[in-house]
Amino acid sequence: MAGPLRDFAHAFLHALRNLLPIILVVVAFQALLFRAWPEGGLAMAGGLLIVAVGVALFLQGLELSIFPVGKRLANQFARRGSVPLLMAFGFAIGFSAVVAEPALIAVAEQAREISGGRIDALTLRLIVAGSVGLVMALGVLRVILGHPIHWYMIAGYVTVVLVTFFAPGEIVGLAYDSGGVTTNIVTVPLIAALGIGLASSIRGRNPLIDGFGLVALAVMVPMISVQLYGILVYADPGSINAGAELVTGGPSGKPSGALGMLLDLFGMLRDVLPIILTVLFFQYAVLRHPLASPLRVGVGFALVIIGLYAFVVGLKLGLFPIGRSMAEQLIGFDTWLWVYLFAFAIGFATTMAEPALIAVGQQAEEAAAGKIQGNVIRILVALGVAIGITLGVHRIISGDSIHHYIIGGYLLVIALTALAPRYIVALAFDLGGVTTSEVTVPLVTALGIGLASQIDGRSVLIDGFGLIAFASIFPIVTVMSYAILMERMAHRGETTS
Repeated sequence: MAGPLRDFAHAFLHALRNLLPIILVVVAFQALLFRAWPEGGLAMAGGLLIVAVGVALFLQGLELSIFPVGKRLANQFARRGSVPLLMAFGFAIGFSAVVAEPALIAVAEQAREISGGRIDALTLRLIVAGSVGLVMALGVLRVILGHPIHWYMIAGYVTVVLVTFFAPGEIVGLAYDSGGVTTNIVTVPLIAALGIGLASSIRGRNPLIDGFGLVALAVMVPMISVQLYGILVYADPGSINAGAELVTGGPSGKPSGALGMLLDLFGMLRDVLPIILTVLFFQYAVLRHPLASPLRVGVGFALVIIGLYAFVVGLKLGLFPIGRSMAEQLIGFDTWLWVYLFAFAIGFATTMAEPALIAVGQQAEEAAAGKIQGNVIRILVALGVAIGITLGVHRIISGDSIHHYIIGGYLLVIALTALAPRYIVALAFDLGGVTTSEVTVPLVTALGIGLASQIDGRSVLIDGFGLIAFASIFPIVTVMSYAILMERMAHRGETTS
């Protein structure tokens, strides 16, 4: 009993540590700038604690169930050497993990509410999860064949830019945000382990050049599929409700009390069920081996479901209100300077504490054999996120079209991809996909929606989304630019010596 309690305490402290940068930035602005306790501050604080409890339970459930079972399955399939089996496993893992991704659930629910039900939350999640599943199968094949990642990324982002030309404004920001939240607390460890494990086990493959890149592909393809979905959804211009407001309360028709909680828990079971079915199918039907510890795995899945429920409750009480409250208060000043400063501070502080970024930075440092320093990577990525969110906030304030910013950003990324040294390309794209955590995404989403709802002439649906996309683009730019600069300086040093 002491072991599980100790593990939960460790996970809870871990979750609080991830929340700490957000708390420090918000408290600093409240104390030094607003000099007042925010309205509903006690409920927000309680919501943050519930988020931490939910994340802790969720992480502990992952450690007991999904992570160990998934890693064992990947190792067993790699030893069999069957390409179709590996591709099928890649699809199943990508699909099932993304469907249950907490950040995607939060963004999908916000999109449903803001669009007045025009965008269906479950349909959006299924489209994103299916896209990630397909691209995981493709990514596994790329590692096996040893194809350079930069050709995939250049072709993919050229397609993204072309589709953006035809996509309605109501879907563009949401599509890019949907790509940015697919690789997170559930998916990154599984996807990174699958890619690096495959590259390490195949002769002639380099873990740094060939092992990274799966996360980047998982970010890119949903951007295309969600925009195509938006073209279909908004094909009838007469029924567009671009100015729909965010539903923040009021009667929803759902049962309340114990019955409502029970129905919500069953909803979470539905969200996690694809992962459970995937694991059981491959374990028993394909490998024909029983689970090593079925009771332990069952307890882990139960904790995942309860943790997801607590996480979503905490979002509604804590992170969403904080983002909207900060936006409302900052807009009250005569200058936009404080809005920009808050966006930069939130972006930099939360990214420096992002556990997935720390893990990927350590893996990259080990795989690079001295070419890359993990701490330098973290600073570059945090700077990129801070710049990206600040620029995204400026877009909302100015009312500029997101098409121009996104297309320009990815054209810059494509150009840097052609110039950057090959060893950094896959890693740079992966780093763009791990910058937004399960606590950062809801806050940044709420900040964008809050700004769009408070500024005259802005549409919540068109202008409110997109900040996560900016947070994913600019770390790629800063990391690649740094690598190009370092390579040029090294060549200059060699020629002068």
